[in-house]
Amino acid sequence: MYSKKVMEEFSNPANVGVVEDADGVGEIGSTIDGDIINISIKVKDNILEDVKFKTFGCVVAISTSSAVAKLAKGKTVDEAMSLTNEDVINYLDGLPEGKDRCSGFALDALKMAIDDYIHKSK
Repeated sequence: MYSKKVMEEFSNPANVGVVEDADGVGEIGSTIDGDIINISIKVKDNILEDVKFKTFGCVVAISTSSAVAKLAKGKTVDEAMSLTNEDVINYLDGLPEGKDRCSGFALDALKMAIDDYIHKSK
């Protein structure tokens, strides 16, 4: 059973879309589950000024993508890189047993976007 917070994020996800002129992009897909998550970021003065996502996937993939975008937006690059799967699960008031693995995909996509930003900044 999904928490009320998971259903809110699934039904009304925030930050859906693509950041124009993104500083970093991360995309991850699972051929096992069929979920594909794309996260794009805009960074200004070391702060994630904008974070958007496009997700093709299940309730958990969409709700965790929305949660990750909300949690990362406004954080420094280091703070965003320090986000954990537990942070996402706690934000969503928990996930059903066996679904915690899925929640890591959005976080992995965010960290890929940050790595892309760092690589481009050098």
